[in-house]
Amino acid sequence: MKTSSKRQDYHDYAWKKGERARTVLLCAGVTGILSYFFYRSFLALIPLSVVGAAAFGLIRKQKLEKAKEELAGQFRECILAVATSLQAGYSVENAFLECRQDMALMYGEEAPICRELKLIKRGLHINMPLEGLLVDMARRSGCEEIAQFAQIFALAKRNGGNMAEIIRNSANQIGGRIELRQEIQMLLGGKKMELTIMKIMPFGILLYIDMGNPGYFDTLYHNIVGIAVMTGCLGLYLGAYLLGEHIMKGIMADMA
Repeated sequence: MKTSSKRQDYHDYAWKKGERARTVLLCAGVTGILSYFFYRSFLALIPLSVVGAAAFGLIRKQKLEKAKEELAGQFRECILAVATSLQAGYSVENAFLECRQDMALMYGEEAPICRELKLIKRGLHINMPLEGLLVDMARRSGCEEIAQFAQIFALAKRNGGNMAEIIRNSANQIGGRIELRQEIQMLLGGKKMELTIMKIMPFGILLYIDMGNPGYFDTLYHNIVGIAVMTGCLGLYLGAYLLGEHIMKGIMADMA
């Protein structure tokens, strides 16, 4: 299987085959659930499509962050392999070329790091400087760890020094930051589960009451007062949802 040689911009998520369609269906399902519970009307799907579009953007952003994290982890393993090759006597350029096989065995030919190493190989063959190729990768990825390594590497190339040791130290620093983020994710796992339950619970309660007492909520639908009340409830629910997400991100930022 051949890897793509396209220069991917990691600021724009590259959807896998069928992934976009599944996400659209998921967001359509969310829109349908909101339409049923808050309005019991197909017409409500039209204005609520804004919520579905926002949900699509939120999922895309989450996938983008996950893709960047994946690339950072793979890049760390890449530069560790490069440092090992340097100790074996390879030049730094050849070390980057040789480590692609190791990365393909670890992550597969379609892994982000394999695509990036293919771009580096192509650039080196047309005499582009390695430091420039790494800076380009850092710019496209938006990954702070890769950007720091590219800066350190450019300085080391310009000023000289023990390249293998510099690269190994950089890999250890990147690994430490990645492990810290993973530990934070584990510590917050329980809180995230609680937040998810709180997001779902209102619908569970409504469904339970509706099934136990058919027609109990009929006065809230298909009339102006009911629509106004349910719109207010929807606004409160969405506000609480966004506030919960904001608080969780704030906790993660403080712990990092």
